[in-house]
Amino acid sequence: MPMSERCDAPSSEPSSRRTGVSATLAANEALERKRREGIPVLPMAFGEAGLPVHPALRRELADAAGRNGYGPVAGSPELRAAAAGYWTRRGLPTDPGLVVAGPGSKALLFGLLLVIGGEVAVPRPSWVSYAAQAALTGAGALFVPTRPGEGGVPDPELLAGAVRTARQEGREVRSVVVTLPDNPTGRLAEEATVRRLCEVARELDLLIISDEIYRDLVHEPGREVHSPALFAPERTVVTTALSKHLAAGGWRLGVARLPEGTSGRALRADLLGTASEIWSCAPAPIQRAAAYAFGEPPELVEHVDRSRRLHAAVARAVAARFAAAGCRVAEPQASFYVYPDFAPVAGRLADRGVRTGTGLAGLLLERYGVGTLPGCAFGEPASALRLRVATSLLYGESDEQRLAALDAADPVELPWIARSLDRLEQVLAEVTAPEPALAGAGVPAGV
Repeated sequence: MPMSERCDAPSSEPSSRRTGVSATLAANEALERKRREGIPVLPMAFGEAGLPVHPALRRELADAAGRNGYGPVAGSPELRAAAAGYWTRRGLPTDPGLVVAGPGSKALLFGLLLVIGGEVAVPRPSWVSYAAQAALTGAGALFVPTRPGEGGVPDPELLAGAVRTARQEGREVRSVVVTLPDNPTGRLAEEATVRRLCEVARELDLLIISDEIYRDLVHEPGREVHSPALFAPERTVVTTALSKHLAAGGWRLGVARLPEGTSGRALRADLLGTASEIWSCAPAPIQRAAAYAFGEPPELVEHVDRSRRLHAAVARAVAARFAAAGCRVAEPQASFYVYPDFAPVAGRLADRGVRTGTGLAGLLLERYGVGTLPGCAFGEPASALRLRVATSLLYGESDEQRLAALDAADPVELPWIARSLDRLEQVLAEVTAPEPALAGAGVPAGV
């Protein structure tokens, strides 16, 4: 099914177990088809970090290639100790015995939803897989809007009301997922919001799952990420992985930090039981490389810092192009995402027959080869004219170009990145222009 046809209107009712290919993966496949047809594309739908894996990580993986035996379901002792050290350095002292590894944080999240049971409250908007995984459990997701200007954390007051209402209807809501920093908005929730969320979670006995996979890609150096585990350690699970800050998405290795106390150890036992029946253990060679990564040697710390600067520069430049075209767009604060709202130019889009986010994403893809995802893929209403735009695949088409972008003092001035930004600007100018200006506009259809 084409990416532009995959959005259904989100509901707060329990979801069906049926789900299609993830919207991000479907969009990536659609762009690949266009490439094979010889059509130039701007790949801004897929949330891949867009950089080569650091040579030190490749070395560690190569050295561990001979490790082919099954290991502990929870992960190797060296990996769990390294992950515990990673969190401890971020103000979250961690017992390695409460760390569980898996083949990506995505698998760990699904395992957690299975063992926790019940519906899960998720932010609106939020990453596409939370609601999809909740549907696969048979329980479903309860969408709760975020506070204006923030992202990744349901508005705590709205959360309290939504959970109480759901429970009065006989529905069982047991957990809430937050994303710090956020995908799709690239924003970071304020400390006061996270603190209040933790208070509500205690009042309503909700387990918090804090997806912190973008934690190390906050654009402003020194800006703190306020994890719920700081304020509610007894009921917070934290997950992270190698795929974003170290650009090792295909390696599929994630870790979860389980809550302190009796409840955390019981959750660990349940998660390990489920994991043993689904994935047995994370790949042994990848665990060896991950242990090195979470140990944070200086060469990797410096690499992540350069990655953060590159992501920030290009995300800001992309956001500026959308703002110049008349969109409402909050300044990205982390990761490599921009979340523009075309509501200010809704009338001009309606003149073209575009009245939904799906229609807008479809127009950009089919006419211009620009890949984006509509807001409805992230739980927004079908009428929302918002798009999730990933900027990280603009860094180049070869490792040589990507490494040059990583080293550049001002990456947006590199010719290949500048060309992509110019093309995006031209496309947006045509799409948002008043109808009479369409004749003679500068971007021909299909390019």
